[in-house]
Amino acid sequence: MSERSGVPGEGLVKGLAVTLRTMTRRSTTQQYPDVAPELPPRSRGVIALLTENCTVCMLCARECPDWCIYIDSHKEEVAVPGAARPRQRNVLDRFDIDFSLCMYCGICVEVCPFDALYWSPEFEYAEYDIKDLLHDKDHLGEWMATVPPPPAHDPHGDPSKEETTAARKAAAPAARPPGVRPEPGAEQGGSPS
Repeated sequence: MSERSGVPGEGLVKGLAVTLRTMTRRSTTQQYPDVAPELPPRSRGVIALLTENCTVCMLCARECPDWCIYIDSHKEEVAVPGAARPRQRNVLDRFDIDFSLCMYCGICVEVCPFDALYWSPEFEYAEYDIKDLLHDKDHLGEWMATVPPPPAHDPHGDPSKEETTAARKAAAPAARPPGVRPEPGAEQGGSPS
């Protein structure tokens, strides 16, 4: 048989000590509806939609594990000057998200290739009826005003590809004398043959 180490009732005394320490501390109650909570930066609340960027590619609806995104569209012909025939483009008619089904995984935001979906820190959208949790594109568009700007790049890190390309294009005309055209192949980094 193994012997117990310690004095009888030692666990009870330790537990009471924790209770007494907690009782002597001042409580920190947050007065929630009266005082808005300080949310951490980039917190996830609700999904916002930038309608102008949506091309109705349907990636968000296809990748959604809950099937809570509903999209309808129609094709519209656009006349392009100089083209042989008019082109077609998709026009967004309906973009609804059913937040009663959504599990806030963020897959739709990640797979959107045109940056039409964003996380908004807005979290106060409770409803009395579950049917009212189906939000349309107008309501999702209103939440774009609450989307925070993207975090700044690391000043000690490498610049992004877009920044280097823009800097190179801005420096290229300044390096040539005015009126001199670049030689063929010079912009691609190759030498003329």
